[in-house]
Amino acid sequence: MPFLRFKGFAKQDIEPISQILIEEFSKIAEVAQEKVKLELLSVEQLTNSPLSVEIMMFPREPKQHDAIASAIHGILKKQGFLHVHIFFILLSPTLYYKEGLPLQVGMTK
Repeated sequence: MPFLRFKGFAKQDIEPISQILIEEFSKIAEVAQEKVKLELLSVEQLTNSPLSVEIMMFPREPKQHDAIASAIHGILKKQGFLHVHIFFILLSPTLYYKEGLPLQVGMTK
């Protein structure tokens, strides 16, 4: 965790840039590189869907989200991918479970 999920891309497009993606993301998000997970999702388009990067992570400051999106866009742009949609799915530590236990216990009323 966090997860960077690439949808609609070919493996040969993402694999060569995977290390720079991890390095840039971990630096901006202030998380260890070993924790960053890259996934390539195979999708079957039923309509005209854009290439996209789905970032699942715990919330950060808005400027960090902006910097992450900008960095990923820049890396992909250098590879010729100009029209990629990048979006965040923000997770809650109280709703993220490892081995059946939440990472963070919610506050009780």
